[in-house]
Amino acid sequence: MNRGNIIIRRARHGDLDALVNLLQALFSLEVDFTPDPARQRRGLALFLDGCGKHRCLMVAERAGEVVAMASIQTLLSTAEGGPVGLVEDVVVAEFHRGQGIGRDLMAALEDWARRHGLTRLQLLADRSNRAGRDFYTRRGWQTTQLICLRKHPAHRSAVSEGS
Repeated sequence: MNRGNIIIRRARHGDLDALVNLLQALFSLEVDFTPDPARQRRGLALFLDGCGKHRCLMVAERAGEVVAMASIQTLLSTAEGGPVGLVEDVVVAEFHRGQGIGRDLMAALEDWARRHGLTRLQLLADRSNRAGRDFYTRRGWQTTQLICLRKHPAHRSAVSEGS
């Protein structure tokens, strides 16, 4: 997709440095995540190494510079009876915000989701990121009654299974 001087395209390995920088900016805003360039580079490389059938990492490029990114990956939903998409890592470099780049990235992910038969999209947004939440609301995203819980699998709970 090419709108004016912005090109929306699939990310490539050559974009890794720019993608890591964008994630550093994003994770510095989100209280639940800590910027860790080596970890983010490793995760991005795993994302890029797949076949592209179950995940997609899109970037926005202006004058040869990656200025935004967003990702989607598929999950299976029993509620939907089929594949759904988890959207993550939506970030536009600060200087480039307010120019429709995020909107175009999200449209590209939604197009990918339609082509892959996804029946629902979902994402997590930081409670304190009002601008981000407003962005999603303007694009038709709705809040739910669900909350997000997380746990690292290496951490054992106080109650063991079978008790």
